Amino acid sequence: MMAEQELKLAVPKHCRRAVAKELARGTVTQIALRAMYFDTINRSLVSKKISLRLRQEGRQWVQTLKMLGEHVLSRLELNHDRPGPILDLSVYVGTPAEPALASLTEPLQVCYETVVKRALRKIRTKQGTVEVAYDLGYLNAGQLSLPISEVEFELVSGDLSAIFHLGKKWQRSFGLIYDARSKAERGDRLMTLATKLSVANSGTVASDSIDSSKDIAWFWAQRGIGPVLLKPEMDIAAALSRVTAECLDQIARNAAILAEVDTANICRAGTPDHVHQLRVGIRRLRSAWSMFNGLTALPPMALREEIKTHFSQLGGTRDDDVLRETWLPVLEASGQPPIKLESEMTADNAGELCAGREFQSWLLDMLAWSIGVDLSPPSPPVSIALEAAPLNESAPGAADPAVGSASSQNTPFDDRATGNLQAQIIPLTPKAIVELTLTQTLSTKLKKWHKRVISEGLHFDKLDIEARHELRKRAKRLRYCLQFCEPLLPENRLKQYRKSLAVVQDVLGEMNDLSVASERFEGLKTTQPHAWFAVGWIASRLEVLTQDAMKAFKDLSGAERFWR
Repeated sequence: MMAEQELKLAVPKHCRRAVAKELARGTVTQIALRAMYFDTINRSLVSKKISLRLRQEGRQWVQTLKMLGEHVLSRLELNHDRPGPILDLSVYVGTPAEPALASLTEPLQVCYETVVKRALRKIRTKQGTVEVAYDLGYLNAGQLSLPISEVEFELVSGDLSAIFHLGKKWQRSFGLIYDARSKAERGDRLMTLATKLSVANSGTVASDSIDSSKDIAWFWAQRGIGPVLLKPEMDIAAALSRVTAECLDQIARNAAILAEVDTANICRAGTPDHVHQLRVGIRRLRSAWSMFNGLTALPPMALREEIKTHFSQLGGTRDDDVLRETWLPVLEASGQPPIKLESEMTADNAGELCAGREFQSWLLDMLAWSIGVDLSPPSPPVSIALEAAPLNESAPGAADPAVGSASSQNTPFDDRATGNLQAQIIPLTPKAIVELTLTQTLSTKLKKWHKRVISEGLHFDKLDIEARHELRKRAKRLRYCLQFCEPLLPENRLKQYRKSLAVVQDVLGEMNDLSVASERFEGLKTTQPHAWFAVGWIASRLEVLTQDAMKAFKDLSGAERFWR
């Protein structure tokens, strides 16, 4: 068994020629690959995060099983040469894969295949040797097919930073895009979609219930919040790494769909929901930084500051979508004349940002940091020049040798003083060090945030607009970080608190949406005077919500605590 460590980047169609040209600057090996991927009908291997394939590499057949490694870019890989397309499970006896394969209750079958032309080249860098594999081809499942256009940077020898330094160089040069999905993951999802469409078209489902567009949209569905499996025995740094990995996965997967890695110039897969979930992922990551601040090392300040710019640029899409789909229908039902709302930003704009070199570079930097790879250039050595005072000059504070007063002779620093100096010595007594567990450390931070949210929330009606906005962000941060810590906390004491906190966030979220909408309508009053109606209606609704917020904060203050 070997550990494979690689970084995979999607190659958009417009830069394929440039990537091929760059690869051809050295000795390139061309090879034709055709692989069959196996699983049970109920996807038993996928559920265990295992991929199993038979691949024809030129004239050679190789059987490969991959399992999760120690981090997101690492895979445990078992390779066995085969005499032909014959899958032999006996080779896994005595390996870490044996328990998973022994537990299968259904037969394995070919689920999907890949047909790829691969160009290989080894590149030596200052950090190590990297094998670059540029794959062009197709992924096939049933009657469906998806293009494969990606470049993999696999570490052959040296430091793991080598794949990032080289990968970032190519990313910035050619506009490559980070895609967290493996071929196996894409293939499994394509197989599931093919099965759904096959059932829908077989005539076994009522025709009025068939909507293939929803099934197709499911393939590129937005990536929502996932669980963070913290364990009490973890140290603080490992906990932050685990939280960061989850947040980055949410960010990267939604960004890849918005960047149209599968669908560029074919159809639009990215939606405002992807933008929303991308922003949620960024908020969760920034909330984690607040939670772990002062407890362990955070990413470099430059990375923490840069994401603020990207976040603000992604703001308009979701706000406009909520305004159109939620509030305009309510306003029109209440008597609002039709309003023309020009969108300030679309999913297309968000896609351009997500595919952009700056955002993708930030993503790779954060990915490297999350697995402990330092990409910062080494600091130059610091030399310190020490100047000795001339021998005929007294050191600062020393007695003047020209003055022979009695007072100068009594100072303990006078080198002419006689006798032995006496001093009290306090023995070395180590202070008792109390090491808090991960649960205690993070619970302390949550309790502190809870107290501040409650102290401000109970006076919500007295807060100005800016203070309410900041309180909303604190409540949202508390909810995100509570979700990170749920595996560490007693479930029976979380239920009521989670529910009360969710009510607070829902009320404050609606108020924020309406405040944003009110600003938009205020700006339309000069060209569309009937927007006055919307401004007035929103002001009335905000008064009602203020009272709802007061009650919600009161209920939260009385909810059962999740801490002891």
